[in-house]
Amino acid sequence: MARASSKEPPDNSPPDPMPSRVEPCVAMLVDKPPKGPQWAFEVKWDGYRLAVHVEPGRVRVITRGGYDWTRRFAGIAAEARQLGHQSMILDGEAVVLDDKGRSDFGALQRALGRKPSLHDPREILFFAFDLLYLDGRDLRKFPFRERRRLLEPIIAGRKGVIRLSEEVETDGEEFFLVACEHGLEGIIAKHREKSYHSGRGDWWQKITCRRRDSFVIVGYEPSTVPGAIGRLLLAARKGDGLVYVGGCGTGWSNLESVKLRELLDTIRADKPPVALRRKGAVFVRPLLVAEIEYRAWTEDGKLRHASFKGIRERADDANVFALDREQQSG
Repeated sequence: MARASSKEPPDNSPPDPMPSRVEPCVAMLVDKPPKGPQWAFEVKWDGYRLAVHVEPGRVRVITRGGYDWTRRFAGIAAEARQLGHQSMILDGEAVVLDDKGRSDFGALQRALGRKPSLHDPREILFFAFDLLYLDGRDLRKFPFRERRRLLEPIIAGRKGVIRLSEEVETDGEEFFLVACEHGLEGIIAKHREKSYHSGRGDWWQKITCRRRDSFVIVGYEPSTVPGAIGRLLLAARKGDGLVYVGGCGTGWSNLESVKLRELLDTIRADKPPVALRRKGAVFVRPLLVAEIEYRAWTEDGKLRHASFKGIRERADDANVFALDREQQSG
């Protein structure tokens, strides 16, 4: 193992208090990979961002929105107890892989939607890519390269549920092209010398092969197929409210469309949650979030070539697209 950083506290230093929750670092969307040896590159996983808190006597699995989903990710929690440390916080992503080794958000949704007894807990994997706390030391003040140095001996080589998100030693632009050719969502670039910052910033950058964001479902237009959905009506955040950003009519099977309509019919609203008049539309309370893949924005602020990828509960989603935070481009 490499020699410890000079920034590490001595063994006799008092322990740092373990935070009950850490607001995650969120990558900033950029058009192309950064250049230079100070950048490390990884695959961009398509799943649920989680923090795994290992403490004496318990393990907690906390979502990006701050919810305790330990029961939903019981396999991850069980394996975290076996990593050989009294206390730690792992930052990573829960995914289900397809037959080509690519993360599949829809498959993860289906796995989580089943009763725990009906799915193999080993199908949901956790790819750890950062270590925020370890045995009495808060590592967020250390540079990323140091956090990775401490993480790798704990996770590297494991073949179980918890695995290491590998760094790829290559040119960022070359890696991005290969990732897109293989059908991956994109890549992540991380500055090796930066400490861990909660929130969005350019110390972590994401470069996506296609745009993918979360939008609130505010209603639907019925399909000509009885009991199905023809088009979802979507909204983004703007200030404290919601703004209509268009619809989505592809990305689901007939069966999924029927089940989605049944779900939305349980949360019907008497009036639209956004400023929108549309004949024949059914409006719903803004409780659910759709994962949408799209190419760009139209000049009047609507999604272009939108395709449905999955659904989340809004109560847990801290990543609904915000018009006053993101820069739109056509």
